[in-house]
Amino acid sequence: MTDTTTSPGADGGDALVTAFNAVGADYLFCSSGSEWAPVWESLARRHRDGLPCPEYLDLTHETVAVGMATGYGLLRRRPQGVLLHAAPGLLQGSMAVHGALLAGVPMVVSSSESTTYGDGPGQDPGGQWYRNLSIVGGPHSVAQPFTKWSTEAASVHTLPTMVTRAAELSWRAPAGPAYLNIPLEILLEDWDGREAKPLVAPGSTHSSPEEVDPVAQLIREARNPVVVTETAGREAGGFEALVAFAEAWNIPVVEPDSAVCGNFPRTHPLHAGSDIGPWMDEADLILLVNCRAPFYPPSRRPSKATIVVIDEVPQRPHVVYQVLFADRYLEGNVANTLRQLTKRAKDLDESAVAVRRAAQEERHTAEQRAIAAAELKAASQAGGIEPVLVAATLRRLLDGQDAIVVDETITHSRVVKRHVRTVDPDSYFYVQGGLGQGIAVALGVKLAARERPVVLTIGDGAFTYNPVIPSYDASKAYELPLLIVVFNNRVYKSMNLNHRRFYPEGAAADTGEWLGTDLHRLPRLAAFAEPFGLHTETVDTPDALTPALERALKSVAEGTTAVVDVLVTR
Repeated sequence: MTDTTTSPGADGGDALVTAFNAVGADYLFCSSGSEWAPVWESLARRHRDGLPCPEYLDLTHETVAVGMATGYGLLRRRPQGVLLHAAPGLLQGSMAVHGALLAGVPMVVSSSESTTYGDGPGQDPGGQWYRNLSIVGGPHSVAQPFTKWSTEAASVHTLPTMVTRAAELSWRAPAGPAYLNIPLEILLEDWDGREAKPLVAPGSTHSSPEEVDPVAQLIREARNPVVVTETAGREAGGFEALVAFAEAWNIPVVEPDSAVCGNFPRTHPLHAGSDIGPWMDEADLILLVNCRAPFYPPSRRPSKATIVVIDEVPQRPHVVYQVLFADRYLEGNVANTLRQLTKRAKDLDESAVAVRRAAQEERHTAEQRAIAAAELKAASQAGGIEPVLVAATLRRLLDGQDAIVVDETITHSRVVKRHVRTVDPDSYFYVQGGLGQGIAVALGVKLAARERPVVLTIGDGAFTYNPVIPSYDASKAYELPLLIVVFNNRVYKSMNLNHRRFYPEGAAADTGEWLGTDLHRLPRLAAFAEPFGLHTETVDTPDALTPALERALKSVAEGTTAVVDVLVTR
């Protein structure tokens, strides 16, 4: 902490802006509230005087603010600032904050309250706090269950250092959102100019050779090993390190349906699909690499495999019930651990490697044939657009464009993963924590990668959960063009499938009264984009699909978001 000369009118707003500047936040993602006037005044003064500060994004919904911070953090992997309004704004954004926790994205989220309710000295905070906005225990008590760390900044003198502490905690494994309640009276209080220390990146943790060597020996002795991963690609360098490891040892890699990002090239010969089932009885060694929930139900234990968990924080504190069946843990930085194991890929039993290589080549060839057959069938189907055709067409049109796919489908998520087939690091992300965040997360991804095309695949049910108008406003205001492709089957399919599964011969099956699922009454979903001057298409025939997506991609390349509502058959 260093003492600096206080500028005229410096207050808690200046302290907060200075702190976010010190921790290296590129942006303040703000869904406005009346408590943030001190921050706005500080930013206006800095803009006037040419002083450094994070870029401020004025967003009109809390989910958009948090979701954009999540999308940005997925690529940049360092804490940003998020400003919400009081406890109600925090509650409105809580699903997205929880999604950031599950996605492992660092950020510092703040909102406010009043502590004097107009009865204290100084400026009047306003009667709204007394009547409507305050909550017993403060908003930090509300935030505790869905953040990594939550507390209150109780003094303007400690506020900058509290922001630094929140940022440092959010960045360290397991990365996730930290919350800081900053009372309005603190923001209005005079500040003496003591600044926060700049944020230092976390040091890396390493598994010792004494821990890595025995695991390398287990791999060397295994006849039928397999890697299962959900989020190896989320870590810096994790994608590349996993590819090098798998190739060095010749081990297949399974990305289960629970995978939430791209971890391994989908076209790689060692990619073993998404089904762990065949390995449950066959594998003699399972390497769980950043895999929080590998088995379902949790009690479903592999019959004979030794299980090695490679994860910086294998026991996730925010997961209520977690079963890994671990026999060994390697708990250092995942990319570094994989690199250490790759260096030890020596003295292999070539005959055993040849056997498993041949088996994997057979599996890979069978999967490629199955994909091709499914796409041929989808292309020849009459009477509507098959979801497989949509995903395959996207893959073909995006080939060579270094695109990023953000996915918020449910019943079509397997189709998207299997047929879009992303191959590069940071090229696929699945939205976490609840439907309704996809557009915002995609906007944040675009903010972090303006030079790359960003595509959001989304179901019609998920689309209706999104704050569409605030999201389109952000896209236009901040020049963040997306391609939004809606897989529209006019039904909440996953809900309907559960009803049919639980009650196959129930009253609904008898009468056809399927409640809670019908979306036929919705208007054209693409039409909501028209008032913003965005490109819109509604497609209901296979022949129209490719031209519509080509026009949409051209619009995006020219700087305008495009929404293509595809009426699919299932």
